[in-house]
Amino acid sequence: MALRDIIKIDQEKCDGCGQCVTACAEGAIQIINGKAQLVSEVYCDGLGACLGHCPQGAITIEKREAAAFDEKAVHAYLQQQKQAAVPTPPTGCPGMQSIHRKPSSAGSEASGPVPSQLNQWPVQLKLVSPMASYFAGSDLMLAADCVPFAMGDFHPSLLKGRALAVGCPKLDDRESYVQKVSQILQANDIHSLTIVRMEVPCCSGLIQIAQAAIAQSGKPMPFEEIVISLDGRILNRKQHPAI
Repeated sequence: MALRDIIKIDQEKCDGCGQCVTACAEGAIQIINGKAQLVSEVYCDGLGACLGHCPQGAITIEKREAAAFDEKAVHAYLQQQKQAAVPTPPTGCPGMQSIHRKPSSAGSEASGPVPSQLNQWPVQLKLVSPMASYFAGSDLMLAADCVPFAMGDFHPSLLKGRALAVGCPKLDDRESYVQKVSQILQANDIHSLTIVRMEVPCCSGLIQIAQAAIAQSGKPMPFEEIVISLDGRILNRKQHPAI
């Protein structure tokens, strides 16, 4: 054992997205029971290549007594995985990606399934990365996760042409949402921001999240609030000034 740099994973912050797993060339991190964990000290070189890939900031470098990094052990471990065809440990969702859809032909919507307007993955605010390419120069929509279920024509009426992040202001951690939205605004040239929420009172928390995130980002911008009824109608549209 020696005093050296090694990664530390905050289990409270980790959401199991798995981006650190693919970022670690030594295979030192795996998703176990829905959380990222260091599988062996000897596989971690302590350089922290995984740090910038964690959207939750759950990984840091600490200096502590730990087994020395063993390059030969890493090589043997990776070869063993390759030979045994060990699949990548399951993650919360597939890696982030843009989805390129072909334009639908005239009349196709009437004769077949209504095409999706979703152009990215993932969409859950906990899982999206502020650095994802689909946020760059986008019209951003922050929607309550009940909205697409209540509103039958959500895709063609509201989602089309927008980048999306969804969450529940009642059940989820508001402060983490404020930080994530702020990071998205700071890292990207967002053209417009639209907040879509349900008419129920608890859903108004999404507006408070947006306002706090804008203030924290230091990039004042106006945004539109769209309120959806329980039967899927647009009840109100309101423009909020830049703050």
